Amino acid sequence: MSHNAESTAFRSALEVIRAVEPRVADAIGAELADQRESLKLIASENYASPATLLAMGNWFSDKYAEGTVGRRFYAGCQNVDTVEALAAEHARELFGAAHAYVQPHSGIDANLVAFWAILADRVESPALRKAQVRHVNDLTEADWFALRRELGDQRMLGMSLDAGGHLTHGFRPNISGKMFDQRSYGTDPATGLVDYDRVAEAAREFRPLVLVAGYSAYPRKVNFRIMREIADEVGATFMVDMAHFAGLVAGKVFTGDFDPVPHAHIVTTTTHKSLRGPRGGMVLCGPELADQVDRGCPMVLGGPLPHVMAAKAVALAEARRPDFADYAQRIVDNAQALADGLLSRGATLVTGGTDNHLVLIDVSGYGLTGRQAEQALLDSGIVTNRNAVPQDPNGAWYTSGIRIGTPALTTRGLGAAEMDATAELIHTVLTRTTAGTGPDGGPSKAKYVLDPAVAEQVGKQAADLLTPFPLYPEVTLG
Repeated sequence: MSHNAESTAFRSALEVIRAVEPRVADAIGAELADQRESLKLIASENYASPATLLAMGNWFSDKYAEGTVGRRFYAGCQNVDTVEALAAEHARELFGAAHAYVQPHSGIDANLVAFWAILADRVESPALRKAQVRHVNDLTEADWFALRRELGDQRMLGMSLDAGGHLTHGFRPNISGKMFDQRSYGTDPATGLVDYDRVAEAAREFRPLVLVAGYSAYPRKVNFRIMREIADEVGATFMVDMAHFAGLVAGKVFTGDFDPVPHAHIVTTTTHKSLRGPRGGMVLCGPELADQVDRGCPMVLGGPLPHVMAAKAVALAEARRPDFADYAQRIVDNAQALADGLLSRGATLVTGGTDNHLVLIDVSGYGLTGRQAEQALLDSGIVTNRNAVPQDPNGAWYTSGIRIGTPALTTRGLGAAEMDATAELIHTVLTRTTAGTGPDGGPSKAKYVLDPAVAEQVGKQAADLLTPFPLYPEVTLG
């Protein structure tokens, strides 16, 4: 059997791996098989191109490259400079940003870089004058804490977790919650939508140093022009975490007031999710924060991952092609078709629909917790994740919601008809699942009952739905 370049590359790689540790090779092959056979509806996942995947498996992995382009702490980084500069160039052009920093290893790392860049920018001038040093990184620990005492609490205002915000936006279990005195803004209890007047009131009362916008489970657009006006009124730095919807910004689906780049002082993102690149992070900003952002390593990052930066360059180059805009629009079209299909079958959706790539189902109407629904769907070949809904009575572990998204299935080529069929499969599983019994004889928040025959039948239907849309059709391993 003849093989194309992609098949040859991946088959050869697995043969080399198998010679050393066959169990790893088997797990890699099994993961591809699992992803091919499952309806992947996790809103934060996607499928990177073969070119992007292959760009990560190379000799760049062997190279240390602390510093930035042209200013490294290690010799021999000329090729790393090439790929990092290319990735940054593609990011600037794609998003219309003045500056791009492509070293963060993840979205959390990108947020840490942004937080410390904002803090350093805010304290640098008085600190340097007082301590007589050239840069905030040269401050002694005593100088730093003395300055912090003078400045008072560093405050952050961001979206609450149950309204769709993210752990890294100042919540106590995350380092951001230890760096900042944090408060949250929620959504309107009646509509589930951001109430900008209430955000403004909270900002005037709390006077945050940083106002954060962005989300991981909010199914609507955010007006970043209004949020910037609120930030300016109270003298806050406006930061947007667009990790989830970066692909919709790159594809020009979100423009004007809904494109964060022209309005925010600093923007963070992951490079996977809707952007369809490798797992990693990125920071975009204007020239006033560029020097601080570029000190992410060694301020909070370890050595850059040059092989991942190479993959970022490839993925960002792909996102600059005209067909990516079509892909981004189809993500939203599919999410709206999926939402319509669920609504027509009686499901309850947070905000009543979606403007972006994700849909949040309140599964309490089915008599289930998010954890029960997540597992029942997984038994049936549908991969989702549980998520809190506004004012969730079940908390962040069991939850009352299921978050689903369309980037991955859109990459495979599924369209509106398949989204409606997917809604039917989800509805079938949720209506046929019941809560199990807990140790006290009452209803359990974790245990559930689903007839295995129903799970098997839905799993077969899900596989049949995917058959016309093969995953990585250019890659054959057998």
